[in-house]
Amino acid sequence: MPNPKPATISEYIAGCPPGLRPRLEQVRALIRQVAPDAEESISYAMPTFKLHQKPLAYVAAFQHHLGFYPAPVGIEAFKDELARYKIGKGSVQFPHSQPLPEELIKRMVTFRARQNAEQSRQK
Repeated sequence: MPNPKPATISEYIAGCPPGLRPRLEQVRALIRQVAPDAEESISYAMPTFKLHQKPLAYVAAFQHHLGFYPAPVGIEAFKDELARYKIGKGSVQFPHSQPLPEELIKRMVTFRARQNAEQSRQK
């Protein structure tokens, strides 16, 4: 949906249809609240947030939903709360027709940040 080769998250968002940009900025802000030290990049042509050189989550805009990718372990840990959404092994689809579940997203990112920190300490 966005520019196929954005170099930054800001470029990715700017390349999306205007109606989707606020949702992308909203999820970006939620991630920044929970993980202010997260590095922003583009990986697999998607906005990527990393902490301790490991992905916290990827985000992607689609016509009918926002894709959120906190890795398979992030989905598994919250599968009961995600039951109302379409989920895959490492992804969840948040329909544009519904508000973003802000607190759930923040808890998922917090969970992944703790995992990344623990893995970083073990090395």
